[in-house]
Amino acid sequence: MIQPPDSCFAVDRAAAAELRVVALQCLCEADVAAKVAAVEAMAAAWSDGGMALDAAATLEAVASIPGRPPQPALVPPREVRHRSMASVEGRAAMIHALAHIEFNAINLALDAIWRFAGMPPDYYADWLRVAKEEAYHFGLLAAHLRSLGFAYGDFSAHNSLWELTEKTSDDIVARMALVPRMMEARGLDASPRTRAKLAQAGDEPAAAIIDIILRDEIGHVAIGNRWYGWLCQERQLEPLVTFAALAVQYKAPILRGPFNLEARRAAGFSEQELLALQQI
Repeated sequence: MIQPPDSCFAVDRAAAAELRVVALQCLCEADVAAKVAAVEAMAAAWSDGGMALDAAATLEAVASIPGRPPQPALVPPREVRHRSMASVEGRAAMIHALAHIEFNAINLALDAIWRFAGMPPDYYADWLRVAKEEAYHFGLLAAHLRSLGFAYGDFSAHNSLWELTEKTSDDIVARMALVPRMMEARGLDASPRTRAKLAQAGDEPAAAIIDIILRDEIGHVAIGNRWYGWLCQERQLEPLVTFAALAVQYKAPILRGPFNLEARRAAGFSEQELLALQQI
């Protein structure tokens, strides 16, 4: 059982084996290794039937989230230093950047579980699957980073993914529209180029990790598409019009190509959406 830090959230201790409560506990955890282990334990307990779900409960975080280690230092994206992939340090910096994305993605999935009440059980199971797979990805990247002589926290990083997560904390429609379907989907577009750079630099183990991440991220973006579509249907919203309005309202980044259309199709984007994307 994960022991909840009192300063992170306000809940009934008797509910500590409830999925959304434990997700909030995991989100509050600042130690990276402990967070990854806690997510894995939560997923195993859920799979074994040892964890309840109270979708109607209202939980309240009473401290700053997510829990994160003191390093890496978070800086604006333009201040993240780019290094040559010809050097070990340059490849390590690339792996570190990817590991930071996966760390944020763990927190994103946990936040989607605890924050939004009243969704169907499959919604919470889907985002638990995402959290587990993102933790797996982080573990792969962190291990490879260590093999290069570095560790997570050795380089600076930016916080763009989590910033949009915070902006959409009051609206599940905006969260599903913009974070998995927009910010995470950018990873589908970037993966082929990133893989090619790592392979060209002779880092085949890292390239193989990118293959695993791309495979799983297609499923994660598909989950965002699934629940965005479900919410639009429930609330009688037109998906494309609503997405465009939310992107403006929340000042989401403007997407630039090239786009991985094959991966986006596999993740459930319609041809109409892909056409609109290419006309931005």
